[in-house]
Amino acid sequence: MTGDDELLQVEHVIARLIARYPSEPPTDIEHTVRTIHQRFANGKVRDFVPLLVEKAARRQIADRVTTETARAERDDAAPLDGLVS
Repeated sequence: MTGDDELLQVEHVIARLIARYPSEPPTDIEHTVRTIHQRFANGKVRDFVPLLVEKAARRQIADRVTTETARAERDDAAPLDGLVS
């Protein structure tokens, strides 16, 4: 895989993850993918880098979405100060 092919595949990863997680800001998804991609900068075998980047980014974004959802649910369930008798 050439460098250009790899970058094109990473762009496809970003597009897929934006479609998969519409509630997440696209800029956050792009930042996550590019940060993870940088971790592979010194790797010698490049063929699987886009796949590895997508898997790691998907996991990280899914964890973030789960945490945000749990936090929102917890906040919704908390009683408001002064309204509890």
